[in-house]
Amino acid sequence: MQELNSKLARLYGAMDAQGVTAVHLSQASSFAWITGGASSYINTASSYGAAQALITRKRHSILTTNIEAPRIAQEEGLEEQGWEVIGEPWYEEGAALARLTAGMSVGADAPGPDQTDLGGEIAWLRSVQTEPEQARFRTLGRLCAEAMDEAIRRVRPGMSEQELAALLADATQRRGVQAIVNLIATDERIFYYRHPLPTDKRLERYAMLVLCGRKAGQVCSITRLVHFGPLPDELAHKLQAVAAIDAAIIAKTRPGRPLSYVFDDIRQAYADTGFPDEWKLHHQGGPAGYEPREVIVTPDFSRPVEANQIYAWNPSITGVKSEDTILVGAQGNEIITAIDGWPVINVDVDGALIARPGILIV
Repeated sequence: MQELNSKLARLYGAMDAQGVTAVHLSQASSFAWITGGASSYINTASSYGAAQALITRKRHSILTTNIEAPRIAQEEGLEEQGWEVIGEPWYEEGAALARLTAGMSVGADAPGPDQTDLGGEIAWLRSVQTEPEQARFRTLGRLCAEAMDEAIRRVRPGMSEQELAALLADATQRRGVQAIVNLIATDERIFYYRHPLPTDKRLERYAMLVLCGRKAGQVCSITRLVHFGPLPDELAHKLQAVAAIDAAIIAKTRPGRPLSYVFDDIRQAYADTGFPDEWKLHHQGGPAGYEPREVIVTPDFSRPVEANQIYAWNPSITGVKSEDTILVGAQGNEIITAIDGWPVINVDVDGALIARPGILIV
């Protein structure tokens, strides 16, 4: 209840600022956020769930069909939080929303007819974590790190990218986490594609595994690289550079700093390492939470960083990438997807050492 009340207070503030008297949350990520981790989805590939939340100053309700209402009421624990679960006939879906919001101005987390789009504001709210959420995120980060470590250490030359994806999916799901993003590239494909879907290509020497793992709605992101045999000088040089860039970004992501300033730091870090234009080839990440990225930060995005936000930055130079999930604390940033025993590159940023992942050499 304390977590819910904290979120409702922030949501009421957004409602007042936008002049709406009700908010309709239909995205699975928003549903998980407002309910403290409840699942509304049936199809994991859909952004929208089979249940929605409706919030006004006087009530907060779960709207779903008679198909889903029993499970949601019995297994998700929402009635204990004070939610009113309304199950309507599946063939009349939407009638309850229309009835309960008649005469009201409605905001929503996605564009819709006769609704004010609050998607950007709600995404930002999802990125700021209460204390219980921070604890759950630390657990998720540890599980994703363990899954990545297990999977990548089982990789062997001759395996197909599909087999690598299966290793990662298996290690993740066995820990109660869904691999909602599972990208694999080997050898030359790492140099060609930033978002490599796994193929039948077989590994020769070099592999990249990318995971976005979801549990109780929250999402952690992590990337790791493995190389069989001595590391070529070109890769070693690029690896040092991308580690320096990532460390600089993490160090500069501090409460109160406009993200446009952080992006200036990103561009400067690329230039300082001798790769001034590589940032243009892929986005650099941004605030995370209940989506892999709640916001993709651009050079002109000026909203300031907040304490207790989740961030997943992902700087890349053609052929290498560095990615972990961090929690922005009042006193410092915490890397919550660090892998114990993984080779690291310690980067000095303004007198502080920040460990970034190296390439596992087998």
